[in-house]
Amino acid sequence: MDFAYSPKVQQLQARLTAFMEQHVYPAEPRYYAEVEANRAAGDAWIPTRVIEELKEKARAADLWNLFLPESELGAGLTNLEYAPLCEIMGRVLWSAEVFNCSAPDTGNMEVLARYGTPAQQDQWLRPLLDGRIRSCFAMTEPAVASSDATNIESSIVRDGDQYVINGRKWWSSGAGDPRCQMFIFMGKTDPDNANRHKQQSMIIVPRDTPGVTIVRQLPVFGFDDAPHGHSEILFENVRVPASNLLLGEGRGFEIAQGRLGPGRIHHCMRLIGLAERALEHMCRRSVSRVAFGKPLAQQGVTLERIAEARILIDQARFLVLNAAHLMDTVGNKVAAKEIAMIKVAAPNMACQVIDWAIQVHGGGGMADPFLAPAYAGARSLRLADGPDEVHRAQIGKMELARYREPKAQ
Repeated sequence: MDFAYSPKVQQLQARLTAFMEQHVYPAEPRYYAEVEANRAAGDAWIPTRVIEELKEKARAADLWNLFLPESELGAGLTNLEYAPLCEIMGRVLWSAEVFNCSAPDTGNMEVLARYGTPAQQDQWLRPLLDGRIRSCFAMTEPAVASSDATNIESSIVRDGDQYVINGRKWWSSGAGDPRCQMFIFMGKTDPDNANRHKQQSMIIVPRDTPGVTIVRQLPVFGFDDAPHGHSEILFENVRVPASNLLLGEGRGFEIAQGRLGPGRIHHCMRLIGLAERALEHMCRRSVSRVAFGKPLAQQGVTLERIAEARILIDQARFLVLNAAHLMDTVGNKVAAKEIAMIKVAAPNMACQVIDWAIQVHGGGGMADPFLAPAYAGARSLRLADGPDEVHRAQIGKMELARYREPKAQ
């Protein structure tokens, strides 16, 4: 299995790295200063001017919509080709948006590209691809264990040429952004169906539809995560046209599986870059800081952690590349075990590496503008798109299945 990057990918890596070095890394202080200024003025959810300016530069540099495999609407890259680019973007928590490659828009665009009607694509997909609007994915609910998607209780009820939607969602990414114009909402159209995986449907809900209320923005370990963030949203007797339904009644679980596969691997790709940068922070700190008469880099525990971090990052990278390769060659469904494996491995790896980087920075690590939010983000991804326990259970069942099949005589 050859994971050597093709000349095309190497060229894109060089261009993307140069763009990050020339434009994104120097803009980090300005970005955080702008967010804090907006917060002090009373609204931290205002989109930052710096990202909007960087978007224009990225578009001009033809570094736009790099995802969307198997579609003429993206850059024409496979998952394996996109992985090292996504890793580069992941080095800065917010930089994926600069290239119109950030969640939840990427996942929603994939849903619309795969399952949307031409009318739905014209109304919602094209503005998202252009970066003119943003979107939200509303699936998780506070009242039930949403790690089992068949648990969801929100309802989608047909009434003539409309659907009536009721439910409470939370951890709905992107809803706090004033540019968010649409939600993809998951609820039950057929709660009594004997097949628990045929009870759910997905439907498009325009943001300004009566009955949609943003209850609050949820903190993540004390961070409000503005200007992106996650919302708790109440849907009360929300009416949308029947034509807003995606794919058909009872197809919601199928769409969710199609959406979450690419979404999970994108998160994992970005986490590789995040961990690489945390390791860089750890190494620079360890050679410049002296404790007990010698640099931290000469302390045995520091050397061991640096070595272990390198091993963990490279292990996770190869797992991600393998999963991406299988997604491209045999499809997301066949690659389900490998996708589940990286969804466990990458966030745990990133949490550990970032934790070691914080430790070598001492008290300053907890206030570091990169390391502290990086840890919060990595830790949240052990729950987002399914918690570790669900993925481990899935991996275990798939592994055991080989031993439960009757042996050939």
